[in-house]
Amino acid sequence: MRQYFRGGIAAVTGVLIATSVVLTPTANAAAKQDPDTQALAGALATQTVKWEECTFPGVAEETVKKFKTVKGLACATVQVPRDWHNPADGNTIGIRVSKTETAYKGTSRQGIALVNPGGPGGSGLPWGAAMALRAPVLAGQYDFIGFDPRGVGLSTPLTCSYTVPSSTDPDVLNRAKVKGCLENPLTPFITTEQTTYDMDFIRVLLGEKKTSYIGYSYGTWLGTWYAATFPGKVHRMLLDSAVDASQSTLENTWDLQPRTRDRQFQEALLPYMARNDAKYAQGTDPMEIRRKWEKAGGTREFLGQLFVAWFVIPAMYDTTQYPTAASAVSAVIGDSAAAGTDSEKVELLVSKMLATPGLTDENKAFIAKGKQNALAAIAKKERVAVKSTTAAAEVETWDATFEAIRCQDGQWNQNLHYWKYWLADLTVNAPFIAPFMDTPLCAYWPTKNSMPKPDKKTFPRLLVAQSELDAATAYEGGLATAKALPNAKMISVDNEGSHGLFPYNTDCVDDPITFYFQTGATPRKQFTGCQGLPLPGEDKTFDVGGKLTNGKIKIKMITPAVKEANKIVKDLLSGSSTAAADESGMPANL
Repeated sequence: MRQYFRGGIAAVTGVLIATSVVLTPTANAAAKQDPDTQALAGALATQTVKWEECTFPGVAEETVKKFKTVKGLACATVQVPRDWHNPADGNTIGIRVSKTETAYKGTSRQGIALVNPGGPGGSGLPWGAAMALRAPVLAGQYDFIGFDPRGVGLSTPLTCSYTVPSSTDPDVLNRAKVKGCLENPLTPFITTEQTTYDMDFIRVLLGEKKTSYIGYSYGTWLGTWYAATFPGKVHRMLLDSAVDASQSTLENTWDLQPRTRDRQFQEALLPYMARNDAKYAQGTDPMEIRRKWEKAGGTREFLGQLFVAWFVIPAMYDTTQYPTAASAVSAVIGDSAAAGTDSEKVELLVSKMLATPGLTDENKAFIAKGKQNALAAIAKKERVAVKSTTAAAEVETWDATFEAIRCQDGQWNQNLHYWKYWLADLTVNAPFIAPFMDTPLCAYWPTKNSMPKPDKKTFPRLLVAQSELDAATAYEGGLATAKALPNAKMISVDNEGSHGLFPYNTDCVDDPITFYFQTGATPRKQFTGCQGLPLPGEDKTFDVGGKLTNGKIKIKMITPAVKEANKIVKDLLSGSSTAAADESGMPANL
């Protein structure tokens, strides 16, 4: 996600937008299909909601101060049935909710809009206030509602415990973790389906007939599930940086993710470094920079993995941080063989990163946070190494919400031979990110859940927004979602890689979204193409990746540049590159 405060939203006054107004099905026709959460909740529907001052654990103090300037900001914990399919069993859990009161009173008020930032497992509690600040035009018509989904943050959490096996076989460990989690009585109820009922019950408790929704990343899957379950309760809905909701599980989204990270690294970040050689001093040819990176060990070495995990991948989510990612790549290339402990190497490379010309205060803060995370990862690795020499049978506890949701939302492939092939394929076709990958826990996790299919007669009109080189939710997945959901319209942003777009601060992207939330009208055409913003320090947008045609972006997952980069890795690993620098693991010019 882009940072909470990337800028204001573009004004829509005086801008002509081609739209078409299509009437949605009547509420009465759709309501017959909608579950009645008020009736299902029974006595819980009459609970007194006690609003109080909000706290946002993990959010910077300065940001919290800004949140508290939002009119009407307050928080409360509401009780919901643990199992919406059996609410009469008496078991309940708590859901932490935040509300704002920014909408003007009277006919201009559109109602409430829930916001989810993704994950699964991301805390959405701050996002009511965050959206009010990010989209002040819409805040005048909507009261934004944040919430921590079940299992997350200040809502009832899901933690799982398991006995550490004596075997070091990952297969044995994975089975132990899943077995331990399935023994937790809360686990079966930490799913997207159950969360959609919680969302609708929040609507009921707030006294609203309908709800609008803005979901980012996994939040688009959550939004799609809600719209398919409660189509008559949806007012407006934006799916920003969408997962592949055309599929019955989240498996395809995670199958695409490692490949999109390789693609953005080669197609966008390295060309950015090459265009700005005066700052990063690694040459003007992106392919030669990749060759240097791989000769230095790349992500096959622990140091490279650290800097990719905490500086490069986070910058792929927000390309305003490309200067930090580029400085990290340059630092690893230049000093990968430096002497010292892992912690000492991190200190050295970070000092070189901070010497990069033109870094902003935001870049430096980003680097400071990345350094802290890298040092913590080293400390964790050292603790694990010590533990491996001790006896097994130790009980470990872990936060399982992420795995529980993605694994229980639909059955993943449970053929372990398939996953061995999958990993082998990544080693060849996505070698930049492959060292981070392993067989997912979902390969061991049985489930019978599946998202309901959208009803073409009742499914609400909505918008999808997607960037071309999104490294978390592939453009291909967002395109599949827009094609599969009835009445969906899509806004594509060419030459952009950031994950989480709105507000993007261009008229082309923001105006249709704002106009839709204000009026319900969507763009006339199914696909709208927009140009991405220039990257930091550049005064124009460079064409990278695929081509924008008829509002859609035509791009291959393994582009010619990625294919050439993969060959570089293959040649180095096979020993076909014979330069002296290869033998020492150092770049030839050092």
